[in-house]
Parts: sequence; structure tokens; C-alpha cells
Amino acid sequence: MVDNWVDNNEATQFDDDEVFVDNTQQEINEEPTQKRKRVGKTRSDCWKSFEKIFIDGVRHGKCKWCERALKADGNNTGTSSLNKHAKNCKKNPENLKNQQTLQFKKEPTGEGSVSTWKHDDKRIKKAMLNLFVVGGLPFNFVENEAFIEYTNALNGKVIVPCRTTISKKVSLYYQEERNKLVTFLCNPLNTIHLTTNCWTSPSKRVHYIVITAHFIDDNWEMHKRIINFKELDSQRGEDIGKEVLKCIQGWGIKNVMTCTVDNASSNDKAIEFLKNKLPNLYNEGKHFHIRCMAHIINLIVRDGMNKNDESVKCLQDAVRYIRKSTQRIALFKKCMKAVGVESTKFLCNDCPTRWNSTYDLLKIAVDLEKAFYEYEMEDRSFARDVVTPVSEDFVTCRAMVSFLEKFKVKTELVSTTSKPLTNRLFGEVCGIYKHIRVWSKNKRFYSIGKDMIDKYEKYWGDFENLNDYMYFATILDLRMKTEFLRHAFETLIKYKMPENKPLSELDITAKTKSLIKDIESRFENFFNCYNTNSNVPFETGGSQDAGHIDDDDDFVGDYFAQSVNSSASKETELTRYLNEGQTQGIKDFDILVWWKNNASRYPILSRMAKDLLGIQISTVASESAFSTSGRIIDSYRANLSAPILEALVCTQDWVRKSKKPIVDNIDDILKDDDIAKELEDAIRTQNGNGKRPIDINE
Repeated sequence: MVDNWVDNNEATQFDDDEVFVDNTQQEINEEPTQKRKRVGKTRSDCWKSFEKIFIDGVRHGKCKWCERALKADGNNTGTSSLNKHAKNCKKNPENLKNQQTLQFKKEPTGEGSVSTWKHDDKRIKKAMLNLFVVGGLPFNFVENEAFIEYTNALNGKVIVPCRTTISKKVSLYYQEERNKLVTFLCNPLNTIHLTTNCWTSPSKRVHYIVITAHFIDDNWEMHKRIINFKELDSQRGEDIGKEVLKCIQGWGIKNVMTCTVDNASSNDKAIEFLKNKLPNLYNEGKHFHIRCMAHIINLIVRDGMNKNDESVKCLQDAVRYIRKSTQRIALFKKCMKAVGVESTKFLCNDCPTRWNSTYDLLKIAVDLEKAFYEYEMEDRSFARDVVTPVSEDFVTCRAMVSFLEKFKVKTELVSTTSKPLTNRLFGEVCGIYKHIRVWSKNKRFYSIGKDMIDKYEKYWGDFENLNDYMYFATILDLRMKTEFLRHAFETLIKYKMPENKPLSELDITAKTKSLIKDIESRFENFFNCYNTNSNVPFETGGSQDAGHIDDDDDFVGDYFAQSVNSSASKETELTRYLNEGQTQGIKDFDILVWWKNNASRYPILSRMAKDLLGIQISTVASESAFSTSGRIIDSYRANLSAPILEALVCTQDWVRKSKKPIVDNIDDILKDDDIAKELEDAIRTQNGNGKRPIDINE
């Protein structure tokens, strides 16, 4: 009979099925004999913190936090006592929002500290979203009973959202972040550099193109943002170019300075397509195309590694033999212990098309030389099936490891996207050439070096055809300037001159001066482009206005104003910077910080530096997106909608680079067609702005 009296929101039941109320209150009695009036629907907000119970036939409210029961008879007491208690209850999380408590915080070092904590709904919601997107949890995990129980135990005030709510929050976050980027990228004063690459999904067999924008902000910090990840009809050059142009138009980018791509022939055609469509490119787009340095290094080394060295092949065959069965692997590990070789790394196979995998194989194998000798005595079939490596083979392979080490270091260096590298590009290119020439003097590496030199000459051999931005960025590095260019040209000319027709020192000096003069002339023209378009007032070197003349003759006045402004800009910026000499010996030199601190001294050159130092010399930034997309477009999530896929890949990159929650491995949102449509509508609205879209076929 009691069930007929009690509301559906019964008191919290625990394992022992006891009903807990405040100990000072009376126990629930049996149903009274008199007929009760029907109680209306509760409308007061205080009932969010109370549960209705009846004690002796009178309605009471039991606090959900402290379990105290208060009379709430609609005829007499009402809900005033409940409202008062809800505001003052010390266990009510709502009252803890502005109340700080002490908590123990464990530091990354392992030490602990005591800090304050207060309830914050926004912080909890953000942490909840962060848990799912960073942890890679599927959205339906919110329905897991254990997770609900855990969150309730931590904080009973927390309301776990449904999977649809979380997916919509992620969608809204993408739109908000995209809107911020649109505001920045469409500003014509901001120079943007692009990198792009193509990829084919192994699960869907669909072509994708990724486009990454790079720029340096007003605080002189480098940024990269993936702004496009779309399906591609084909990997033809024209199709790639059209998609890149659509992306530029969609984001409203006004000032694209360079585009970095790998050495595929289709990319060359795509660059030509863009150069014909994009307006206001410097020098008619002659320096718009930046070739990926990492890919060129790879081509150079691969050409050299095609010469199969017998010692390298011997060690490769030995490693493949041992890794063919688990018994051989176990025996080799036993031999390692027998000879006292302690290593956390074990033998690895290599890939014929990846020279760095061969480098890894050799580097590990040469450290295990003694173990190979021991294994040969333990496994009788080893010497019968393969040519076992001997001492001289290990000597040769050690030399090969030292030779390849330089290329590995260079590849890792140019793959960095968090700091400027354009100013170092020419020096690295020269260093690679010198490294090959020095090692080619060794008879073991002569044939390898010859093939590498031929490939090097194809891309970097002609000084006059190298990208001017590479020279300009070197000049804007105060540690190098034109003096480094002079040293580099003299060194390379000596290396390149034929032995049967050597050049004299005077000839080398004259040729070097000619190259430097041409570069300085082109650099001055580049400076004048910024000077013409600059609104930055130039310094005149004195307090008096030298451009003013006390004469009513406008013609003479214009002459003086023009001549003073023209000479002042050169003398106070370009000429003064070049004449100041180099600054060497700076430990941990940060070129961005230097130009930031000296922007007031060189207002025009600092703008040039900001634009040039943002150029990317490799496509690693775009290629890294494919590792993310590969995890999202796996065989279990092959039905991804295009707009949501782009939202996931882009937002993950934006969040990671801005140190916000990483959107990663989200799958449930990808099946929500309504959210995908909302994303498309939102992006269409952002891209609209009443502007006529660019016709890529014009």
C-alpha cells in the first residue's frame, strides 16, 4: 500500500534496500486510513535537489545530498524551507562552485603539493569532451554502466551527456575554430605558405588530398594548420591544381607565397596550373614552387644504394635468415647473452625502397658482431645457406652506417615544422654535396658517390636556377648574410671545377663576385617590392623633416621628397643591415626572436623575414596527416562522410598545435548524416560572404 502513496522519484536505494533519511526524522509509517488529496505536479526548482517522500501521510522532501527530510506540505509549509536548505546545504555541489577546497596534486616529478579546487561546470564539460576525443573513446561509451557509476561517484552533480550531444559539440568546435582561421587567413596582410600531398586509402581505395597552411603570426610564432582533406577524383596534375585552388578560394586566402610539393611529375603540372591562376605572385611565380628537400635527399641516397655492396648484401642476407623462424631468433638471443652483448634493440629487416630501413638494419647488426660469430658455431646450416659475414664485412658496414648517418640527420632536420629552416636550406644543400665528395675519395664509396653526385646535380647543381627565396632567407640570417654565400660559392666552385682544367684563384673570386652581385640585385628588387607596398614610415636619421622645403614650387618639393624617401629607405634598412656585418657565436640563436626584437630597426626587412622564414622546405607536415586519417578510415569505419572526415583530420591538427583537446579516432560522429549536413551548411555560410566563387576553368 505504501507504493500508492509514494511518488515515482523514490528515495535512493542501496544494496541493503534500506531507505535513508535524516536520523532526526520519523520513520515512514503505514498508509493512513483517511483519504489524501492528490498532490499536483511539482514546479519549483528546489525539487531538483530533493526527492518526494511521505512521512505520516505528510509530504516531505529528502535532500539528495545530505539526506535530510524537510516538511513540504503544499497546504501549510510549501517549499520555502526546501529552497532555504538547497541554498545552504554544505554537500550540494551547486553551493561549491565558488567555494574552494584543498586537494592533493601530484607533480610530474613524482612530488606532491596541496592546491585549491572548486566546482566548475564549464571545466567539467570541457574535461568530459577532452576525455573522449583525446582518449579515443567511442561516443557510445557514455552509455557504459561502469562509466556512469564512476562519474556519479566522483561528483553526483555531473550529468553525463549522450553520444549525440558529444558529437554535436565536436562539430560546433570545428566550426568555431574554422571561423577563427578564416579571419586570419583571408587577411591580405598575412602571408600563407602551402604544403600538399596525395594519398590513397587502403580500406576505401579512394584518393585523398591534404593541404596544410603555414604562417608566422604577429608574435613571431610559427603555425601550421591542415585546412583541407578531401577526396580526389584522380592524381592528375590538373585535378590536384584545381583542388588546391578551390581550397584557397574556400578559405578566402589572398596572399599565397609558396607551395611545397614532392617531386612527382603530377605536382609539377599542378604548380604550373596554380601559377597561371593565382594573381600577384612575385616574379610571375618563378619561385612559387618549393621542392621537398626530404624527398630529394631520399632520391639521392637511393641512387647510391642501388649499387649493391657485397658486404652490405651479406649482412642483409644473414639478418633475413635469422629472422625467418622463431627458433633462430631465440638461438641468436641466446648467443647475445653468451658473448655478453646487452642491447635493447634486435635485428630488423629492411625495405628495398627505403634506404633508412637499410641504415637501421646495418646500425643494429654491426653492434651485434660477436653474436653473429657465436651463432655461426651454434647453427650449422647458417654457413651452408648464406654467405656468413666476416670481420671485413662489418668494417665496411660500419663505414656505410657513418656515411648514411649524415643523410638521416639531414632528413630529420628538414622534417621539423616548429621552427624556421629556410635560412639553413642553402647551407644544408652545400653540406650534403661536400659530404658526398669527401666520402667519394674512399674507393669503397667511389661508385656510390658518383651516382649520388649525378642526382644532386639534377636538382641543386645549377646555382642560378636555385630558388631565390633560399638565398634571400640566408641573407636575412645575421650570422650568414652575403659572406656565407661567398664562402659557399667559392667552396663549391673548387669542388666542381675539372681536375684537368683547374681555375685560378682570381677566376674563382671573379665568378663568386658575379654570383653574389646577381643575388644582391635580385634581393634589392625583392626589398623594393615590400618598400613600395609598405605603409611603415621610414627613419630619416635626424629630427628635422628632410623632405620638406620652404618653397611654393610643388615640382621642386616633389623632387626633394622623392629623393629623400628613396635614399633614406636604402640607407637605414637594406644597406645598413648588410653593412653591419655578421653576428656569430650566439648560443641557442633564435632567428624569429631576433627579428621580433629588431623589427623597429628594420620594419621592411622584418616583414620580408617573417614571410621568407615561414616557407616550408619539406612536405612532412602534410604527409603526417595521413597517419591520422589512416587510423580514422580503417576497415571498420569505411563509411565515413566526407565533411566529417575533413572536420576530424583538421580539428585534430588544430587542437594539437594549439595545445587543446586532440580530436582523434572519433567514429560515431561519422555516421550521423544530420551533423554532416550541418557542417556543410556552416562551411558554406562561412565561405559565402557574398563573394563570387573563382571559376577554376577560366
